Amino acid sequence: MSGRSDDIEDLEDFDELPSKSELKRQSRDLQDLGWALVELPEADLAAVPLPDDVREAVLTGRRITAGGAKARHRLYIGKLLRRIDVEPIRAALARRSEIDRQRILREKSFEQWRDRLLADEAAAWTELATLVDPASLQPLRSLARQARAERDAARPPAAARQLFRRLREALTPAE
Repeated sequence: MSGRSDDIEDLEDFDELPSKSELKRQSRDLQDLGWALVELPEADLAAVPLPDDVREAVLTGRRITAGGAKARHRLYIGKLLRRIDVEPIRAALARRSEIDRQRILREKSFEQWRDRLLADEAAAWTELATLVDPASLQPLRSLARQARAERDAARPPAAARQLFRRLREALTPAE
């Protein structure tokens, strides 16, 4: 009889353990995290807090080109990550992702400015005059005219690219 009550207690403990599917999801998540580290640029990887063995495995993963070897190494990195607290790594990757997102938003803003100037919106020119140095406004007008002429003549958009670069310089605050 006492053996039966032990079985019931074991079953109660069993309910608290993660399922096999959940363990597989966690393992796959760590593998994905590890491979994200492998694909990071060198400068960004240096900023991520990693133990030496994980850093070495990540650097080794960069040199592997064969498909099967990559898959095995991905599993190995996931195994190494199971032994450490990965939250600082996730936080570093999240910071990098946020920086990238902010950069993309700024670039889109510059593109919108360029498009408005190429459309020759009077309101855009007025608004831009309040944001940039008055001395830089005339070169921007000239570039916008050149870019419209290139667009109308179906030529490559060299002036539009130059206008984008100048807008980025003029609208980016000095740090």
